[in-house]
Amino acid sequence: MMNCEPLDLLVTGGTLLTMNGTMDLLENPVIGIREGRIVFVKSGTAEMPEARERLDAKGCTILPGLVNTHTHAAMVCFRGLADDLPLMEWLERHIWPAEAKYVNREMVYAGTSLAIAEMILSGTTTFCDSYFYSGSAARAAVDAGMRGVIAQGFIDFPTPDSPDPSRQIEIAEKFVGTWRDRSPLVTPSLFCHTPYTCSTGTLTTIKETARRIGVPFQTHLSETREEVHIIRERFGKSPVQYLDSIGVLDEKTIAVHCNWIEEDELDLMATRGVKVSHNPESNLKLASGMAPVPKMLRRGIAVGLGTDGCASNNDLDLFGEIGTAAKIHKLTEMDPTAMDAATVLRMATIEGAKVLGLEREIGSVEPGKWADLILIDMEKPHFTPLYNLYSHLVYAAQGSDVTTAIVGGKVVMKDRRLLTIDLPAVMEEVRRIGRTIQTDRTVKP
Repeated sequence: MMNCEPLDLLVTGGTLLTMNGTMDLLENPVIGIREGRIVFVKSGTAEMPEARERLDAKGCTILPGLVNTHTHAAMVCFRGLADDLPLMEWLERHIWPAEAKYVNREMVYAGTSLAIAEMILSGTTTFCDSYFYSGSAARAAVDAGMRGVIAQGFIDFPTPDSPDPSRQIEIAEKFVGTWRDRSPLVTPSLFCHTPYTCSTGTLTTIKETARRIGVPFQTHLSETREEVHIIRERFGKSPVQYLDSIGVLDEKTIAVHCNWIEEDELDLMATRGVKVSHNPESNLKLASGMAPVPKMLRRGIAVGLGTDGCASNNDLDLFGEIGTAAKIHKLTEMDPTAMDAATVLRMATIEGAKVLGLEREIGSVEPGKWADLILIDMEKPHFTPLYNLYSHLVYAAQGSDVTTAIVGGKVVMKDRRLLTIDLPAVMEEVRRIGRTIQTDRTVKP
């Protein structure tokens, strides 16, 4: 029986790219939303149902909100702190010392809030985060009305939020228990930093815990040639072979970066159902390498896009990653037909959702899914003339073209104005943190 209650929100007009299984495109769509979810999607009609709020998308393209599959949101506080350096020098001489001294609950909340603001303003409605004080990151997401897969991180030395690494299982279970059912916006996860900074015991303990309590497991993997060398020296295996030998690889494992992966490792990842987060701009900036994404896609491996943290990127604009991913792989393959526009846009939406295990909930505009939508203003010089919408969104669009963002049926940005975050206050707080770091001579900017 049809629900006769008024809709909470009705979005009409414009052009809708559903990003569903058949990549349906609708002109002048009508999208009905109730209790945060999409009730119906249809073409325009003269008779509109009653709704408490209406949004006119005339002149806009409607997309599912973008999915950022890997970031360290609070690291906006270290944006520009140590640039133009190799990864290991960047980490060991600059980032890790700064984190040990300055990271606390308040810093993580403020930094994550600013990162969320930046992501919403550029079209991201779901982010996958891993950092310290993960509860503070989760609180920031809920307060801002942002969807997040938030991971408690682990590494084999004392950290700001875990001075005693022996309490790993307790910490993991407490974090997941606190956040599993607290908000539909937050999906808890567990994250091991890398196979060379986490022992075999740590990797297996955290993976077994994640498997037992049913949450995603994440790790940086084969980001640099140096990492591959370290793992081969220690274990006589490649990083992928090593993780498989200790039972870490399965369909709920998200491997981040994967720049130095051999053919046999790709086959193993495909067999195990491992998901991949591709972070092209961070990889380029750190000269870490570049993941063989076309080979992954040919094997059916789910690949999403991530920005990484602002200390190694230095922005969170996923539209930038979309364009970079499309272009860089044409060069690495020496094939201008590689990574076509529709494929890369799927990586930023439905495939990103698949990487996070959320493809039944987000990533496309379909009845029953959460109403996570963005509106892109197409009345711009760089979108004129319009021949191919996918092409424009991949090769011409910028995050600043996003005018409106909706998460779980709630409008969190309208006409470029954030509705859930006091942006001037958040920026001032992060500036205050930055001034403290800047004046401390133990960390050289």
